[in-house]
Amino acid sequence: MQQPQLLHEEKVFKDPVHRYVHVREKLIWDLINSPEFQRLRRIRQLGTSFFTFHGGEHSRFNHSLGVYEIMRRILETFEGRIQLSYEEKLLCLCAALLHDVGHGPFSHSFEKVFRYHHEDWTRAILLGDTQINRILRRMGDDFPKRVAEVIAKTYDNKLIVSLISSQIDADRMDYLLRDAYYTGVNYGNFEIERILRVMRPHDEGIVFKFSGMHAVEDYIMSRYQMYWQVYFHPVTRSAEVVLRKIFQRAKELFAKGYSFAQEPVLLLPFLTDKVNLSDYLSLDESVILFYMQMWRKESDPILKDLCSRFLDRNLFKYVEYNPRDYRLLQELKQEFQAAGIDPMYYLEVDTTSDLPYDFYRAGEEEERIPIMLLMPSGELVELSQKSEIVEAISGKRRFDYKLYFPMDKVLALPEDVSGKLRERLGVMEDA
Repeated sequence: MQQPQLLHEEKVFKDPVHRYVHVREKLIWDLINSPEFQRLRRIRQLGTSFFTFHGGEHSRFNHSLGVYEIMRRILETFEGRIQLSYEEKLLCLCAALLHDVGHGPFSHSFEKVFRYHHEDWTRAILLGDTQINRILRRMGDDFPKRVAEVIAKTYDNKLIVSLISSQIDADRMDYLLRDAYYTGVNYGNFEIERILRVMRPHDEGIVFKFSGMHAVEDYIMSRYQMYWQVYFHPVTRSAEVVLRKIFQRAKELFAKGYSFAQEPVLLLPFLTDKVNLSDYLSLDESVILFYMQMWRKESDPILKDLCSRFLDRNLFKYVEYNPRDYRLLQELKQEFQAAGIDPMYYLEVDTTSDLPYDFYRAGEEEERIPIMLLMPSGELVELSQKSEIVEAISGKRRFDYKLYFPMDKVLALPEDVSGKLRERLGVMEDA
C-alpha cells in the first residue's frame, strides 16, 4: 500500500462558504499549485451571470477547492463505516479537486460554437503531457487514468463515483452553496451539516438515513430554485446569446479571409479547428476579453457592435416564445433582414430545460442514479416513494423559451417599420 505523503504542516485556505479548506497531503498541495489548476482562477464559475448578479465573479478555482473540502469531510464521516485504502481516499480527493480542470473560458458558450466539451479536455489534461499528470503518476502510472475514470463515471467502484457524480454529490453541494453566497440569493442554501451527518456508504453508492429525508428534500428544492432563479435567468442568457454570436461572427469572418486589425493569435487554433492541449490551456477569459476590446474597433460593423454590447452590458431584450410559432419566427427573420438587421446575429431563440429529480426507468436512454433512503429496518427505498414533495416533481422536465433581439436597433428604424416589428414581437410601446 502507498504510504501517506503528508505536508510538514497542514495548509489552510480561508473560504467564505466552508470557512476553511484543509490540505494535508503533499500530492493535493502540488496539484493545487500546478499551472493547469491555477488557470482556473481565470475562469468564472458562473460564466455570464455576473451581468445579472454582480457578486457572481467567483472562479472555478474557488469551486474546485470547495468540492475537494466537501469530499474530505465526507471521507471523515465514513471513517469506521467503510474500509477505504489511503490510495482510494486520495483517488476521491483528486477527482473532487480536478473534476472541472478542463473548463474553458465562458465554458458553455465557447463550447457550443467551437464544438468542444470540457470533459474531453479534463481527460486530456489528466492523461497528457502536463504537470498534473506527472504529479498524479507519483501514485502509480495508472493513477491518472483511474482519476479520469472516476470523473467520467466509468470507474468500477460505484460508491467512489457517486461521491463526485450523482444527484446529490460533493460537486452539486458546493456549487449550490457557493453560487448562492456569491450571487446574494437564499435559494441555494440547505443544511449541508445535516446532509453529511445522515449520509452513509453503500455498495451501490451513497444512501441517506430516513431520519434525514427532510434535509434531502430541502437540497432538491434548493437545486430547483437555483436553476430557475439564477442559472437560467433571462438576462444571463441574453449575455450568453451575445457571447455566442461574437464567437460565431469571428469564426465566419476568419473563414471568409477577413483581415483582423488585431490578429487573434491565441484563437487561431480554434478558428482553424486544429487545437492541441497547449493551445487549449493558453486560453482563459482574460484572453477573450482582450480580443473583444480589440474587436470593438474592427471595421466589421457586426463584430464591433456585438463586442461593445457585451463589454458595455448593452444586451438583447427578450420576449416569451412559443416553439409552435415556427412560422412567425421565419417571418420575423425575413422582416429583420428587410429592415437591415441581420437575423443570424440579432434574432435568436434560446431554450433551457431542467429535470430537478428523476430515477431510473427501464427502457429509457439515460440512467439516473436514484437517491436512496436507508430505512430503520435496513431496507433501501427510493426517495420519491417516501417524499410527497419529491414525488410531485420527479420525472417532470420544465422548459423555457425566450426570443432575443436588440431593442435599440428596432427602435432606430423608421416609425412604421419599428412599430410593426414591435407589434409582431409582442412588445409594448413603452418597453
